[in-house]
Amino acid sequence: MTGTAMNQTLLRFIRADLPRGDSLEGRRNCAWRTAGLHPTSPVRNLRLSGRVGGKDDPLRAVRAELMCQLFEDGWNIYNHNGDQTITLGNIQEKIRESDAFVFSPQPSLEDIFSAVSVFVGYQTLDPDLVGKPTSLLNTHGSWDRFIHLVENLHEMGTVRQVVRDYFQLAKTPEEVVALIDPDVCWLAPDHGNQIHGGTPGGQIPEVNEPRPDDQRYDVCVFCSASVKDEGLLDDGYQFGRELALSKVGCISGAGRTGIMGSVVRGAAESGGWTAGSNVPHIIQIEGLPDGLSAFWPRPDIYTRMEVMIEESDAFVIMPGGCGTVQELLALLLRKGRKHDTTKAKPIVVFDREMNEGRRFWSPLLDLIRSIDPEMKVQVANTREEILPLIEAEQAAGLRGEEPTRTAS
Repeated sequence: MTGTAMNQTLLRFIRADLPRGDSLEGRRNCAWRTAGLHPTSPVRNLRLSGRVGGKDDPLRAVRAELMCQLFEDGWNIYNHNGDQTITLGNIQEKIRESDAFVFSPQPSLEDIFSAVSVFVGYQTLDPDLVGKPTSLLNTHGSWDRFIHLVENLHEMGTVRQVVRDYFQLAKTPEEVVALIDPDVCWLAPDHGNQIHGGTPGGQIPEVNEPRPDDQRYDVCVFCSASVKDEGLLDDGYQFGRELALSKVGCISGAGRTGIMGSVVRGAAESGGWTAGSNVPHIIQIEGLPDGLSAFWPRPDIYTRMEVMIEESDAFVIMPGGCGTVQELLALLLRKGRKHDTTKAKPIVVFDREMNEGRRFWSPLLDLIRSIDPEMKVQVANTREEILPLIEAEQAAGLRGEEPTRTAS
């Protein structure tokens, strides 16, 4: 960096990003750190979520102060300009290269996707997340809807873990720095997931039985692989049967347990074509179902999602946990970016009625609506509504019409 460019960078940070009450010396020192020019900082990599708002963004100063605190504590900050895009193709590498994660206030859909991806990594014992803490800067309660969603899934029985044990909430930048102190060894708490060692070592073989000639299209079912509620398991089994009897292929995350296992079993026992993708460390936790016609092993959950999305013509979101939330958000992000792999492919959320009139996905739908009022999904209130909604979308696509989208 030239001397002129360096001075311009420092001047920009001093004038624009820092609270006006600071002394000039304090603002100058903080600007050096914020500009990434601190010469003695040890290399500890932190990924910071969020994007920098305009000059009128009320949280701009909060983010600037957060970066100052982090630089002062010796962190090397990825995404300090807020201009990096997270995708299925790069998120595992972003996780791998980072030593801690901090999420700034006012999350976007992409920020929620990133946060839930880290949480799923903790859940599934991702080795790339061992010893890496996460803090949410919850200024003005902007992360409350997300926390409520995960707590609701915990109450519903699809998430065993307690979200606040994994995501450390802070009200100030100073609290964030203290919570992710690199001198304190942080390990994700043990909430029951165990690797059973039942997966053969080395390369897991791919299986590819051709689709039947009379198969009309393929539906990917995203759902829980851990829930034990008999009503939810029966929904999965019956929906798998409906797919098979309708000559529709069933694609899943290839888990043996929960709704996911029931969907595969229902489809396979009814003569349907079933396919799925899974990763070694999750197979060791959940196992693989019987009856798969095709199996596409992948190294991580993101390339797993990619192949499931690419191979499918429609998507159904059944009751699930944070992995299912992650999958829906990945679909919505791709839809929003007009990605070819989701073009004209309907998304149906099965918002099943639970006890006392509560609907399973209401907190998730509320969260997404608060960020994206134009949410591009349809909602089925009963299992019987799912396939007709997909069929209507398929028919609209054949007629060259733009598929309708509803979110109520």
